[in-house]
Amino acid sequence: MSDLTLHYETASHLAHLIRKGELSARELMEAQLARIDQVNPHVNAIVTLQSEVALEKAREADEYQASGGVLGPLHGLPIAHKDLLSTAGMRTTFGSLLMKNFVPDRDDSLVIRLREAGAIALGKTNVPEFGAGSQTFNEVFGETRNPWDLSRTCGGSSGGAAVALSTGMVPIADGSDMGGSLRNPASFCHVVGLRPSPGRVPVAGEEMAWETLSVLGPMARNVEDVALLLSAMAGPDPACPISLDTPGDFFRQGLERDFTGVKVAWSPDFGVLPVDPAVRKVTDSARSVAERVGCEVMEADADWSGADEAFKTLRAWTFAQAFGSLSDEKKALLKDTVRWNLDAGLSLSGQDVARAQVFRSRLYARVAEFMEEYEFLILPVSQVPPFDVETRYPEEVEGVLMETYVDWMKSAYFVSALGLPALSLPFGFTEEGLPVGIQIVGRNHDDFGVLQLARALEECQGVSAMRPPLEAEGA
Repeated sequence: MSDLTLHYETASHLAHLIRKGELSARELMEAQLARIDQVNPHVNAIVTLQSEVALEKAREADEYQASGGVLGPLHGLPIAHKDLLSTAGMRTTFGSLLMKNFVPDRDDSLVIRLREAGAIALGKTNVPEFGAGSQTFNEVFGETRNPWDLSRTCGGSSGGAAVALSTGMVPIADGSDMGGSLRNPASFCHVVGLRPSPGRVPVAGEEMAWETLSVLGPMARNVEDVALLLSAMAGPDPACPISLDTPGDFFRQGLERDFTGVKVAWSPDFGVLPVDPAVRKVTDSARSVAERVGCEVMEADADWSGADEAFKTLRAWTFAQAFGSLSDEKKALLKDTVRWNLDAGLSLSGQDVARAQVFRSRLYARVAEFMEEYEFLILPVSQVPPFDVETRYPEEVEGVLMETYVDWMKSAYFVSALGLPALSLPFGFTEEGLPVGIQIVGRNHDDFGVLQLARALEECQGVSAMRPPLEAEGA
């Protein structure tokens, strides 16, 4: 197997080869580190790299396997953690000058869970400062570039993770998603990203343990690998009060399903949002593909009123909780958009937050009733295709001015406000060759159903195996 084949091999097959003894964890790690050396200088996706530590851990994994140890589902697979997750002994900056030299003394619960499943961490992936804004740049490491066009953004905030996957630097990566931070970069970089149901991937030991707007989730190059990674991430945790009881290995069963007669609501614009024609064209193509796999597809829109205010208010509230106690000197080091969000959060009253919760509850009730008829929604992930990397955020979409730096992501954060599982699936390209994904939304807690439909559409559409043109450019 050539290095290039290895770089783009599926995580599921790599894990199979390691289990059979046809590939060692160290061989795979050496190949991935060589790929990082080759590609990362062009895209700046992996910002902290611990090569020697990773090689040693790979050697230990091989010794453990040789001793007859019980192997986890991710045994020997390299992974890069998002630079918002604390990793003991490994620099964790959150993309902020405030944390540029921070080295945690503990691992976040997800890092522990993935290590126990056999994954081997090799480094950290780049993020916007504190994950704010769906464009990956910061004052510590700079911009991460889109491998399909190095002049374009990769999206964010899990931008480094999406680029590392797209370029074959890692086979799996973790991401997180509040307003689209996992789905948007997946769409922009032609990989798969699942925003799971809140509690599906438990977060232990957090100050806001009941918060459901932000979730952790899996990213990979295909749906099967996302399901594999989710199987290691998911499962109950008594330290997380909202964790779901379904065991992780539930997601390692086959994804095959007959979709004949399954009703799907398809919408190119949520009925209310401006959407770039190039994105609309790809979303339009999803209708016929869903029909080819047997679905009954109807153009239909839920009532999304209240979603904007609910999301923005509750998001600002989390900013006030996270940064409100900082000194003025430290606040001055935050990027302007984070300071704006912080100020918005600090200005909220209890009545404002209560109003947002009411709006969110009514939104959920309306959409849940809508989805009694439709099992899935197919929607755009982002309202625009990848834009210039020097543009911090789109200020208008199809002639409509954006009021804030997040408004261009309403197509993602409207869904976040619902708390329903949603997946970004590679589905096509603009005329300039830029990736565009579609968003599949399922019913409450039906993460598995979303994976099943995504797998069926992936196989029918047949574009997921396409790779960025880095080799042609000498990278």
